Amino acid sequence: MSTEPIRRIEGQTPPATRHVEQARENVVPFDRILADRLAPTRTSTDPVKFSGHALDRVRQRGIDVGPERLARLQEGVERAAAKGGRDSLVLVDGTAFVVSVRNRTVVTAVDPEHMRKQVFTNIDSAVIA
Repeated sequence: MSTEPIRRIEGQTPPATRHVEQARENVVPFDRILADRLAPTRTSTDPVKFSGHALDRVRQRGIDVGPERLARLQEGVERAAAKGGRDSLVLVDGTAFVVSVRNRTVVTAVDPEHMRKQVFTNIDSAVIA
């Protein structure tokens, strides 16, 4: 290893200092990160929507998703969100809706007739609405 002192060229920033300055520019304050994490990704006024798969199941199985049932489903999703649910099974009059709570999206729907022998996986909560 050389014992010569490092020479600074006037007007140039040493590479190590340059990296530190760039890193400081990219720093996000902790309080902003925390606020972003705690803020809900959706508001409770966002309507529940249906994935393509869920729409297929609703059509195939003749599941009623009229205004009253949709309002109850929405209320069930909001209750799941308030308790920290991420992927929930919401039961409305015996019909099961698996919902991605964060996205407010129904992933699939199962009517009472097709409920027998069903196994619901990857859910963390259930709501009876």
